[in-house]
Amino acid sequence: MAALYAVGALHYDSVVSTTLEESGGKLVLFYPLIDVDIRQSYESTWGVRHINFHISMQSLGIPKPMYPLSKERSITGPQILVTHVTIIYRLLRFEHVQQFMLPLSSQPRTNVSHEDKENLELLKLIDWPRPPSVITNFNVSTSPKTCQYYTLNSQTEYKVGDTLKVIILSHDHDGRPKTYGGDFFRAKVHSPNLKAGITGQVLDYGNGTYLATFLLLWPGEVQVDIRLFHSSEAVAVLKDKRDRFPEKVYFHGHFHYNGSTEVTECNLELSQSNVCIYKDPLGGGTWQCVKPQNLSCDCLVYHEAGGYRKVTNSFEDTLLFGSVTDQIIRGSVPKIKVEMSNYTLDLTSKLPACIPGLELQTPSGYYYNDMWKSLVCLGQHFPKHSNASSCLRGKIIYMFGDSTLRQWFEYLEHFIPTLKRIDMHVNYQSGPLVATDPEFGIYMEWRAHGLPLRTSKTMLSDLHYEAAHIAGIGGGPNTVVVLTIWAHFTTFPVTYYIRRIAAIHQAIASLLFRSPQTTVLIKSANTGYKSIYGSDWLSLQLDTILRASFKGMAVTVLDVWDMTSCHYLPDMIHPGQPVIRNEIDLMLSYICHI
Repeated sequence: MAALYAVGALHYDSVVSTTLEESGGKLVLFYPLIDVDIRQSYESTWGVRHINFHISMQSLGIPKPMYPLSKERSITGPQILVTHVTIIYRLLRFEHVQQFMLPLSSQPRTNVSHEDKENLELLKLIDWPRPPSVITNFNVSTSPKTCQYYTLNSQTEYKVGDTLKVIILSHDHDGRPKTYGGDFFRAKVHSPNLKAGITGQVLDYGNGTYLATFLLLWPGEVQVDIRLFHSSEAVAVLKDKRDRFPEKVYFHGHFHYNGSTEVTECNLELSQSNVCIYKDPLGGGTWQCVKPQNLSCDCLVYHEAGGYRKVTNSFEDTLLFGSVTDQIIRGSVPKIKVEMSNYTLDLTSKLPACIPGLELQTPSGYYYNDMWKSLVCLGQHFPKHSNASSCLRGKIIYMFGDSTLRQWFEYLEHFIPTLKRIDMHVNYQSGPLVATDPEFGIYMEWRAHGLPLRTSKTMLSDLHYEAAHIAGIGGGPNTVVVLTIWAHFTTFPVTYYIRRIAAIHQAIASLLFRSPQTTVLIKSANTGYKSIYGSDWLSLQLDTILRASFKGMAVTVLDVWDMTSCHYLPDMIHPGQPVIRNEIDLMLSYICHI
């Protein structure tokens, strides 16, 4: 049996699965593997199927006393409602799961066409123009030194609330105008002396011309900052290497048994045929490791980041050099004097409270005096630790994600003096990290998301898939779930990410179904990656999928992409404390909305 992976609890009237098969008086739930004896089946007047059933658990080699009860209930398909059932499940090798599954030809394919359509829509959202042909001459790629920009319909006077429009013209290294689009620009207007900034929106006309639009929201002198982050030729390299070389980042699995140890390569998918395949029976995630020579696949105990493989040639490297990546381009737009008006006051006075389900605005906010002003809702600031403690009083906070979310845990731990860490004797990079505050009744936990994860050697049993762990959360008005997942997926084809987000989406939908008062916050990607293994363009692609996947749900997407792309601090994957402070304030605004 593989190592214990996680604990999941399915609560009263919680949605377990939309995949079911009725056969021989049995209702089989594939995740988790439960048999249900059908006592009666009938159609209601609304055409909804009701099934009276008796729960009996399919044995997975777990002692029978772990199944607490059997009860008759009425459930509604295709979503299945189950009474109090607690399940301890394991990360199983695929063969263990396969024996409980129907043959592919007879497996139900509920909403497959709809899911395929959704996936196609997501892929359309991230479609990016490519150069018309493969280039072999560096000089025909876009150059930050020869690109230019100028004001469109320049005004003699600007007021707060006005829109500034700027035309960007792409040129190659020989100064020739580009005739196709696909360059990745980042733009902002800012006032360094006021510690103010706001992102601009860039529209690609597809002919080497771009339009950058800026909303002017504070009085004073502002200046335009436009950067060529990647040329269209560099973007083509990033996309090609992401899609064709998923094993460019690899991992190690440590197998242990009776004093014997073997280390083999692992990944989401391996090109070798002789592999161990592991499957999470709840979320459906898979992981593969090269089979050890002398040990069983069941002996996998530790996970560790392996390394990086070079997948670019010398010419492709030149397109990604630092001298042509994230570089300021020249423009003919002078500093602009913005006069005062009541626009900002009128705008903010109409904002709603920070509640779940609000649609993100573009831009979602701006900095002024180093404080983030949300354009989505009435954001608050928590300058004193007592403010934060009062906001979090009685809260249970679960954080799932990467090291950019761990920064939030660290900030709160140091900001609130009564919030004390408990030593869990685990790898700090992956967690779980736990802090409690007996005075204010706060419990806070951060753990890394499941594989893939670039981390130092850690127990596999400490790495939980997000969907699996969320299934074990009861939820309620005092429960807060904070999630982010993107940074460790930039090197893989986006289809892996889409499947992972779909599993998380279903888990959150189930959580909100059983406990609609639960607060669910999703941290977007942030800027700061600049290599073939992690670029802001790669992050933006995943971030677009993340936002679209949760649109319309009663959850909140915290737009930290905007917060990191227009701040005055240097652009880093782990933002500085002023940025983290503002991110935390935005998070707390949704937990304790006015």
